Amino acid sequence: MRIVLYLILISLPLIGYAQEYEQEITDYREKTIAAFKKNENGPVRPDQTKFLSYYPANINYRVQASVEVLFNEPTFRMPTYDGTSNEYKRYALLHFVLNGKQTTLTAYQNVALFQNPAYQHHLFLPFTDLSNEEETYEGGRYLDLNMKDILDGKITIDFNLAYNPYCAYSNGYRCPKPPKENNIEELIPVGEKKYKGTKNERTVNKNMAKNFNETEIQIINSADRSTLMHVYQITNEEELAVLRKPSEDVKFDDPLLETVAERMFVTVNDPAHTGVGIAAPQVGINKNLIWVQRLDKDQSPFEFYINPKIVWRSKLIRVGAEGCLSIPDIKQDVHRSYAIRLQYETKTGEVIYENIEGFTAVIFQHEVDHLYGILFPDRIHEQQNIEEEPLKEKVNFLIEKGSIIP
Repeated sequence: MRIVLYLILISLPLIGYAQEYEQEITDYREKTIAAFKKNENGPVRPDQTKFLSYYPANINYRVQASVEVLFNEPTFRMPTYDGTSNEYKRYALLHFVLNGKQTTLTAYQNVALFQNPAYQHHLFLPFTDLSNEEETYEGGRYLDLNMKDILDGKITIDFNLAYNPYCAYSNGYRCPKPPKENNIEELIPVGEKKYKGTKNERTVNKNMAKNFNETEIQIINSADRSTLMHVYQITNEEELAVLRKPSEDVKFDDPLLETVAERMFVTVNDPAHTGVGIAAPQVGINKNLIWVQRLDKDQSPFEFYINPKIVWRSKLIRVGAEGCLSIPDIKQDVHRSYAIRLQYETKTGEVIYENIEGFTAVIFQHEVDHLYGILFPDRIHEQQNIEEEPLKEKVNFLIEKGSIIP
C-alpha cells in the first residue's frame, strides 16, 4: 500500500504538469487563429480558419538541445517556394535526442531581419520529416527560436509549436525551402497539420506601401525627366549594397511616380546601353518598380509596372542567355520558368493578374529578382545544385517560320 500511495503521490504532479502544458499549447493555437481572423490581408481568410488543424500536444516532443555555435559562416541564398531566394546564414548546430535517436538540426539567421533590432536575436529553424505530404504540408514546417533562450549552451526546442509556411495557405509568399540538412528521418506527429481549405491568391496590403524616402527623392529630382539616370554597378561596393537590398512596395499615387517612371524609361533606352528591362534598384531606388519590353505584344512596347509580384511559376524550364545593365560585359545561360502569373498595381491602384510566357516571362523574372536583391549570377549558382530532366525527346516545341526569336 505504501508503495502504491508513493507512486500516486509522484504521478499527481506529473499529470498536473502535462495538463498545464496541454492548456499552454491550446492557448497558443487559439491566439494564432484569432490573429488570422483579425487580419483581412493575411494568408488565411477569416472564414477559412476552420480549416486549420493540429496534432494533440505531446510533451515528449519538447526537447533540450545543446547549441554548437558556428563561426565565420558565409551567407548563402536559401531557395523559396515562389522561385526566388532569401539570404541566410547558418548560426548553430542543435544536437538533441528525439525518441531515443541522436538528431541534429541547423538554426539560421535571416540576413535582412538581423539588421532589424526587433529581430536581431531571432533564429529560424525550418525542417522536414516523414509526416510531410500525407499529414502535414509537403514543403515542411517552421519553428522560431531566440538566442536569448540559450542558457549554459542549451536551448529548448518544442515541436508542438511547429507551424506551416504562409505558402501552405496562399500563393505568392516567399517561403524558404528547408535545407536537406534539416530533414528528420522519422515522423513528427505534433504541431500544425496540413491546411484543408482552398489555397488563396496573396492579397495586396496597400497599407504596407510607402512613399519615396529623402535619398530617393533627391535621386529622382536630380535632373529633369528627359535625363538619363546613373545605372548602379556591382563593381562599386556602395552601389552593390543597394542592388542587394530588398525593395518595398510604393504608394501607387506617390506624386513622384511619373517622374521616376519617365527617367527610368529614358535610361533603359539609352542608345549606348539598351536593355529589355530595368528595375528601380538599378538606379538607386529600393522600391518595387520595373520597366519591361513586352516582346509578346504587337510593336514590342515598353510597359511600366508598379509593385509587381510573381505569384506562380511553371515547372517547365527554359534556358537562355541573359545579361544585365548592372553587370557589364557578362552574358550567361540562366534557367527560368517558361510561364509565370504576374500580380501588379495600376496607376489607379487596381490590382491586375496576368499570365505571361516565353522570353517576356524571362524578362519579368529577371527584373523582379532585382526587387528582391537577387542578381542573375545568383541564379546560375543555384541551378548548379538542382537536378533537372531534359524533355527534348518527350515534348516537341515548334514556332511559326519567320517569327522573331529573342
